Amino acid sequence: MKSFVYNGLPARVVFGAGALCKLPDELARLGAKRALVLSTPEQKDSANAVAKALGGHCVGTYDKAVMHVPIDIAEDARRVARELGADCCVTVGGGSTTGLGKAIALTSTLPILAVPTTYAGSEMTPIYGITEGGAKKTGRDVRVLPKAVIYDPNLTLSLPPALSAASGMNAIAHAVEAMYSHEGNPIVSLMAEEGIRALADALPKIKVVPSDLSARSDALYGAWLCGIVLGSAGMALHHKLCHVLGGSFNLPHAETHSIVLPHAVSYNYDAARDAMGRIENALGAENAARGIFDLEKKLGLPQRLAEIGMKEADLERAARIASEAPYPNPRKVEFGPVLELLRGAFAGLRP
Repeated sequence: MKSFVYNGLPARVVFGAGALCKLPDELARLGAKRALVLSTPEQKDSANAVAKALGGHCVGTYDKAVMHVPIDIAEDARRVARELGADCCVTVGGGSTTGLGKAIALTSTLPILAVPTTYAGSEMTPIYGITEGGAKKTGRDVRVLPKAVIYDPNLTLSLPPALSAASGMNAIAHAVEAMYSHEGNPIVSLMAEEGIRALADALPKIKVVPSDLSARSDALYGAWLCGIVLGSAGMALHHKLCHVLGGSFNLPHAETHSIVLPHAVSYNYDAARDAMGRIENALGAENAARGIFDLEKKLGLPQRLAEIGMKEADLERAARIASEAPYPNPRKVEFGPVLELLRGAFAGLRP
């Protein structure tokens, strides 16, 4: 076995149906008494329910979180937190809301208590991203890692099957790239393979019976593992492309990940054969790229960038941005091959 370094991130997880009732106890553990509850406009009802559960310990709600954390929203939320005298943030929702909580934590001492309602996984990472001037800038800082995470599968029951599938594939993308990360190791690979397996098994069941609490629990478990590996190992070409497409062209985050993933896997296939074997084992597929593509087709997800707002005329610009700055990837990142990858994703071709 090769030598490796594994850094386990500090994380407290409360998992299980009905776990939301533990929220006041978790707030007390942090020594917090004035929580600001964050959400997207779509998750406003869930945020209000959480605020009600907190009672007098909630000083307000902020329901303006959006994809990619635009700098103006981040600064506005920071202002609200200051003016309300909040001493912690409770994030309710997916990656957009968690990301906004991280933006607040980045410039303050406010801890985050995360209550995920999707399979995004951001709640398990010290990674943050803020979009400014048409570009999404990401970084790592332990200050933005939530102090505690409450995983209650009951909160995911209202997530529509299509959004469940897209969010789940986003999580699988984290595990896939962790498999061949330059910072990967056997522990990360174990969690990544198990996360892919759990999600690949659960998502088709959720599509058929959205109220299947057992499948919802399995999916949330898989998403948790995929979130851990996202925070433990650096990502590669797939995530770079998705940040470019999201930050520079405002494409929807989860759908972009699911569309690009099989093509990014195909790009790296020959340069990361060990990782591909583990992905194939988790999916029960003969080829990792085609197995992912076929799973997404089974889930009814969009498979063409053209379907979600990408313009063909912008493909060259996207490929140029993605290939300009060097970063670790199993296969060398070059403009021509990356453009070919994006053209395949634009047209929805099976790898």
